[in-house]
Amino acid sequence: MNIRTLTYLVDPSFPVMADRIAAAGKVLSSMKSALRDAGYTVQVMRLASTPFPLIVGGDAAKVVSFAQDLEAACFVNEIDYAAIGPARPGDAPELFTVIPEAISATQNIMASAIIADPLAGVSLPAVRLAAAIIHRCATLAPDGFGNLRFGALANVPPGTPFVPAAYHDGHAPIVSVGVEAADLAVSAFDQAASLAEARTTLIHHVETEAQKISQIAKRIGGVRGLQFGGIDFSLAPYPETSRSIGTALERLSGSKVGEHGTLAAAAFIADALGRTRFKNVGFSGLFLPVFEDAVLAARAAEGVLTTNDLLLYSSVCGTGLDTVPLPGDITVEALAAILVDVGALALRLNKPLTARLMPIPGKKAGDAVAFEFPYFAPTCVLAPRASGLGGLFAGNEAFDLAPRSR
Repeated sequence: MNIRTLTYLVDPSFPVMADRIAAAGKVLSSMKSALRDAGYTVQVMRLASTPFPLIVGGDAAKVVSFAQDLEAACFVNEIDYAAIGPARPGDAPELFTVIPEAISATQNIMASAIIADPLAGVSLPAVRLAAAIIHRCATLAPDGFGNLRFGALANVPPGTPFVPAAYHDGHAPIVSVGVEAADLAVSAFDQAASLAEARTTLIHHVETEAQKISQIAKRIGGVRGLQFGGIDFSLAPYPETSRSIGTALERLSGSKVGEHGTLAAAAFIADALGRTRFKNVGFSGLFLPVFEDAVLAARAAEGVLTTNDLLLYSSVCGTGLDTVPLPGDITVEALAAILVDVGALALRLNKPLTARLMPIPGKKAGDAVAFEFPYFAPTCVLAPRASGLGGLFAGNEAFDLAPRSR
């Protein structure tokens, strides 16, 4: 198991206050060293800010400068990535449309847009604006890699350590931890002779690691008067079969991911995580990122796993649609149709979901796609079942969805 991210969440202000970023760098460095001494590999250190529209006072003309200044301050303090937080329903449209400019003008800045939350409901204007951002970000680089740094958020609260979804609530700074722990599930299920043993072993693995990490994080944070936000133990994978959540799912079901039985396997793992006891934060569920998981990528390439399957599994466990390769010629309207489903599912089930969709320029459904990026596995472009929003959804309203009670 690795530590995927140590994330410091803070209001950096604008102009960016150098002392706040320096304090973040010192805390993250100390925590990274302590975790390494305990035997963990720490992959990246990140910073997440309060929503950028608040920081720039609603002035879209300042967003690119803010993103560049924050990136520069993070570089000086050896922080690998920074998330500038989300544009929100009710923010001016130009605060959405400037996001691709901020991503294009930087290398390590991430951003997001909220398309649904309990107060605003599912915002059709925000859905379309987020779809337009995805469409634009797909053209920022010839390979479509720009969308790795943008996420559409539905019912995602502040505090998660995983970017691009991470953002701060504006109060005192906190530090949160995100883990890469799919291998814990693989190991638990390999050892088990029964479902009961599989569940017990996975819970034990997770709680044991969470206790170690929490003790270290609380100790380092306490020395600096910093609150520990918690751990997002979402069993994030790595593109090797031994570190694949797809492998774990298939150990349970005996079927390929995408075939019947996968939903029950996903629910089983999510249920086990829900029975663990430690200070959790963020999604604390089950990541199913197509590009980041060797088995998911293979099943998508085989045509067994679809976007509809991924959304179905999110109903019992997941974080939505993450790193999903789509045809390069997909329209804004078709992207909006996918996003509105994510938003509706998140509100109706009262759970955080995201969409990190990646149209690949020049590619169509079924085409092979591969990146020279160590966290991505080769796969094929998925065929979305989406043509666009019509009917009453063609308007510019928001609609409430009460959490399911029966």
